[in-house]
Amino acid sequence: MPTITVKDGTEIFYKDWGTGQPLFFHHGWPLSSDDWDAQLLFFLAKGYRVIAHDRRGHGRSTQAATGHDMDTYVADVAELTAHLDLKDAVHIGHSTGGGEAIHYAARAEQGRVAKVVLVSAVTPVMVQGPSNPDGVPMAIFDEIREGTATNRAQYYQDFTLPFYGFNREGATVKQGLRDNWFRQGMTGGANAHYYGIAAFSETDFSDDLKSVDIPVLVLHGEDDQIVPFHVSAAKSIKLLKHGKLISYPGFPHGMPATESATINADLLAFIQS
Repeated sequence: MPTITVKDGTEIFYKDWGTGQPLFFHHGWPLSSDDWDAQLLFFLAKGYRVIAHDRRGHGRSTQAATGHDMDTYVADVAELTAHLDLKDAVHIGHSTGGGEAIHYAARAEQGRVAKVVLVSAVTPVMVQGPSNPDGVPMAIFDEIREGTATNRAQYYQDFTLPFYGFNREGATVKQGLRDNWFRQGMTGGANAHYYGIAAFSETDFSDDLKSVDIPVLVLHGEDDQIVPFHVSAAKSIKLLKHGKLISYPGFPHGMPATESATINADLLAFIQS
């Protein structure tokens, strides 16, 4: 398997397929690069070079004991992009990966990043606080921590229902999607998933959003039960210098899988613009 060993000895697994302009995909919690299958195959067929990695502690990367914070996640991405010498890349992040993508773009060497896409992203900051009074209460994230620490297998199976909107009346439940989410989650390390909750819920990406001077596309489902639209995309777009927002009535958090045709078309149009 293709891997890179970063400076603390952690091995980061990655996929690197095709040629052309590079598209780098950042996955969400607690998944792996496999969650981007529908996008990797689509853009590979369109003539792009597609790259996706398993974040440390996730998927096939080392189940590292430490480094489960956004700065370390981005340091790992920086080492990988330098190793692959990616230039003029479009960085596309889903959920936690959206935070990782914008945090990386704000720190990347000049010429590395051309555009960023935030899909159902956790930006600018999720947790409720004095400066974010309508954010998600800490009690919700404590519940995620408890489920991950004490009953991870069952908690992950249950989590797939709101993730894909399969708990909504009239929804067509796709068991394969649920099984694949569970497979990805259980492949990763419990400690990485547990400590990563603070990384996606408490990191404030406001300065990152304000500082990037490149085009940024924000895609978000209006029925996102995991990262509510009003907490995230509705605020992120106001902080961006060159942002464009597309929101989708009824679309869930996991819309890259459930609504891949729509998402892929909008991604392609932005990349080619």
